[in-house]
Amino acid sequence: MIPVGEFRNIGIEQNSKYRVLKPWWDVFSEYLCVAMLMIGVFGCTLQLTQDKIACLPSPFTSPTPSAIDCSYILNYADNETWMSLKPTNPVIREVIGRKNNLDIHQYVFINHYCYERFVHWYAKFFPYLVVIHTMMFMVASSFWFKFPGTSSKLDLFVTILGKCFDSPWTTRALSEVCEERGEEKLVILRRTTMSKDPSEKRTDEEETTLLPPVGSSKSNPEKKSLDSQSAPSVLDKKEGEQAKALFEKVKKLRTHVEEADILYIMYVLQTSLKVFKFLLIIIYTAALSPNIEIVVRCLVPPELTGFDIYCCNHNKAHLFSKLAYCYICFVGVYGILCIYTLYWQFHRPLRVYSFEHVRLETGINDIPDVKNDFAFLLHLVDQYDDLYAKRFAFFLSEVSESRLHQLNLNHEWTTKKLRARLAKNANDHLELHLLMLPGLPDTVYELMEMQSLKLEQVKSIMISPSVAKLEKLRDLSLVYCQAKLQLPALKHFKDQLKVLRLWFEGLDEVPEWMYHLQRLEELHLNGPLATLDSLRNLTALRVLTMNSNLTKIPASIYDVALNLQHLSIYNEGNKLQAFSSLKKLTNLVSLELVGCELERIPSAVFSLSNLQELDLKENKLTTVEEILSLQHCHRLVTLRLWHNKITYIPDHISKLNTLETLDISWNKLKRIPSRLFYCTKLRHLDVSHNQITSIPAEVGILQGLQFFSAAFNSIEMLPEELYSCKRLNTLALGNNSLLFLSSKIANLLQLVRLEIKGNRLDALPVEIANCPLLTSNGIVAEDNLLQVLPLEMHRSLSSI
Repeated sequence: MIPVGEFRNIGIEQNSKYRVLKPWWDVFSEYLCVAMLMIGVFGCTLQLTQDKIACLPSPFTSPTPSAIDCSYILNYADNETWMSLKPTNPVIREVIGRKNNLDIHQYVFINHYCYERFVHWYAKFFPYLVVIHTMMFMVASSFWFKFPGTSSKLDLFVTILGKCFDSPWTTRALSEVCEERGEEKLVILRRTTMSKDPSEKRTDEEETTLLPPVGSSKSNPEKKSLDSQSAPSVLDKKEGEQAKALFEKVKKLRTHVEEADILYIMYVLQTSLKVFKFLLIIIYTAALSPNIEIVVRCLVPPELTGFDIYCCNHNKAHLFSKLAYCYICFVGVYGILCIYTLYWQFHRPLRVYSFEHVRLETGINDIPDVKNDFAFLLHLVDQYDDLYAKRFAFFLSEVSESRLHQLNLNHEWTTKKLRARLAKNANDHLELHLLMLPGLPDTVYELMEMQSLKLEQVKSIMISPSVAKLEKLRDLSLVYCQAKLQLPALKHFKDQLKVLRLWFEGLDEVPEWMYHLQRLEELHLNGPLATLDSLRNLTALRVLTMNSNLTKIPASIYDVALNLQHLSIYNEGNKLQAFSSLKKLTNLVSLELVGCELERIPSAVFSLSNLQELDLKENKLTTVEEILSLQHCHRLVTLRLWHNKITYIPDHISKLNTLETLDISWNKLKRIPSRLFYCTKLRHLDVSHNQITSIPAEVGILQGLQFFSAAFNSIEMLPEELYSCKRLNTLALGNNSLLFLSSKIANLLQLVRLEIKGNRLDALPVEIANCPLLTSNGIVAEDNLLQVLPLEMHRSLSSI
């Protein structure tokens, strides 16, 4: 006989481990199996401990000839009635008290003989059949827990589900959600934090202070003092790392389990097998149960004992008959449960599991629905306790994951560590630059001295209301990262943020909150821009920079036409058309059209009467005949035509008498028109990287010239008039064909930097030492030229 302990290993241990995957019908079926097993074990025990059968020779057998056999004995009640009657029949009177002259050994032999030959096999083996059938039911119920194709998935799912259910992070996060939504559900959720061992259960007060919800102290002032004495509301670093690892496992589990329907198919096959077994067992058991007879007629060879007919009493037949019909009832209920299970499997849509009720209850809208085996397992878990699915849903939501990442991020990036990364930027502002972090640490809001924040490739940025602490923050840069603002944070940015710089890969990454920054003064956009939403709310916008691939200027720019002063378009070599709309930007002071494939200066520019700076870098300008029209820009002081293909400058450039800076470097100029130098206000002139061979003597007209660069040309001689520009502080003549420098260089009393490297000079004039502001560090020349200078000159240059 199989020990009861073996049955326990099959059923009870599996029940403890996989209890969440056992719906109520499976649990009920297990109890039925236990009841059926008890019937079988009880029957087996009776079979082994008591006599099985007792036989007596029939009174109507030889040597008293008669055709009567044991059929006159119907049951125990009839037999007792027959024995109690006063016998009136002579034959019956003769039976009572008749001696058979058989010894005990003959009775034992006959008992065994008749039991083996004439008792029906079902009556003999009924208890063992019950045990076997029950074992088959138990094996069928646990088959998918042991099958190689499903056991690993089920074990992984149950293990992770249990960890998610018992995780302190889940308890804390759900408590926060319930607190935020004003729902009184903490009592229901606290039981999840209690240990299975009753000795380890916490009291209600301990559970309340273990993980108090964030914000509870604000809503309840009386509780604030209690929370200050209890454990911190945030998880410690170790628990945070554990929860983070659990998130990764949940992701892998979802990917692994959602791939197929093997678990669903196995469960259907398992249930179908149990239904088939039920039908088979119920049919043959009901058919064979009547064969459990109390009185059995036995035929024995008469030469053995002298009697050929024996009437045998099957001692346990009466009890076995009752147990058989009871067993049929249990099997019937078991089969009904199996049929209901099949109905549930085919009637319910088990291929998809929706967390709609969780979304409505918690307000977390990013919990994804699951499908296939993952969905089926969660449907099973719902039958056990829907709280499991509710808590598990939190691990599937991006909100919960971002909160946990935020917690771990705060542990890693302390205020001290962030303060050490503060540095001055190009604008002399105290800037914090964070690169490739999984999120924005809350500790950033403790750096109240910070003026500029640059976030580069930072994931999942959620700017909280705590940003209000950064009263000095004026400059925000988001480099290929998206940021979401909570409403109080948006209100703070509306009042405080002055400069916003965005790098993005698609227009959908441009944040909507950008269009509501009423105090924003500078907006710098870097990325593909097909269009822009209305900018009418940016009433303070003065500077707009777009580094993109535009085909035309976005119409939304005209919403800020009256306020915009600086417009820069870097078009990355894509042709920009339709410039007529520029006329509306009447207050524009600076205009940059870089890389726009311009072949001529747009005529719309000439109507910008307030324009002071014009930059047309990296276009396809070959001629600038229309430059005369720039005289209508009465305030134009800076003109940059560098990095084009201009071959000559027309003489009427002299009409631009307001110019102070002119940059025509990196072109294909072969000569400089003398009329250029009639722009008498020029202070910065750059004609480098061209094909110029000489400089006109009219350069001396520019008495206010401070910077002059003619480097990387083919100039062989400098006009003496150049040295009359006494305000020159930078003279760049490198990489030309100069043979000598005039001694009149001493007239350049303001000269600070002299670049002459890459020429054909044999020596430097000794008068160079008379330039009072020029030092040896300010001279860029070959080493041999510096070494041949007189010692006095070296001392003079070094002492300055």
